[in-house]
Amino acid sequence: MGAQAKLARTRAGEGQSAAAARLGVHVQTIARIESGEPGVAIGHVLGMLALYGIGTKLLLADGDLPAP
Repeated sequence: MGAQAKLARTRAGEGQSAAAARLGVHVQTIARIESGEPGVAIGHVLGMLALYGIGTKLLLADGDLPAP
C-alpha cells in the first residue's frame, strides 16, 4: 500500500510536505506510510490512500466480503 500511495502522490506532483499538510499529519508519518513501516495508524494509511483516490477492500479471514 505504501508504494502505491507514494506513486500516486508523485504522479499528482506533490511532495511529502504537501501530502502531510492535506492529511494533517507530520511529514515523517508520510515517509513511514510510504516505506510500509508497521505501526503507522491504519487511519493515516487509509486517509493517504483516499487523498489520491486509491480504493481499498476489506476481506474477512476466510476470503468472504463483509455484508453490505
